[in-house]
Amino acid sequence: MKLFTNPKLWRIPKKWYLFGIPLGALMFFVFGIIFWGGFNTALEVTNTEAFCISCHEMEQTVYKEYIESPHYNPVSGVSASCPDCHVPRDYIPKLARKVAASAELWHKLLGTIDTPEKFEKHRGKMAERVWAKMKATDSRECRNCHTEARMNLEKQSKRARKKHDIAYMREKDKTCIDCHKGIAHNMPEN
Repeated sequence: MKLFTNPKLWRIPKKWYLFGIPLGALMFFVFGIIFWGGFNTALEVTNTEAFCISCHEMEQTVYKEYIESPHYNPVSGVSASCPDCHVPRDYIPKLARKVAASAELWHKLLGTIDTPEKFEKHRGKMAERVWAKMKATDSRECRNCHTEARMNLEKQSKRARKKHDIAYMREKDKTCIDCHKGIAHNMPEN
């Protein structure tokens, strides 16, 4: 019982202090900064197009399709990269997406999608997951660039104007991905 009631036993020796702060607390703080910096650096490195196409399956399939799409070489000159469409900008949703993406790396290691042929075999399931996520988030990543306020309905066809009418979209519970599947990548068979 003396251990808990005797304050002298709980004092930290003066040699374990630096500028009046316990060395343990300083070390914890410094290692925390190093960990946080490393973690955020890893997040940013994995949030680049170069990282996305570092797997040959991606480079040989969806990347080739993407460079032929309006998102890669639009008339406006402003292109979207892989992370612009597939990774949320907000921190917490971005972390959630990175965790979900680890399953893709796992399947790469398992050999489920390690060749373009195997990738094509699973393309439908993977596309369905992406479309479902985009539907669930009201096409959040599309809206990062394609804002309703900047849509120029006057320059769109009559059909597109009707489809892009916000009231119509809300009424029908529609979002971008409902009509624009296959805009940057080939549609899966079936």
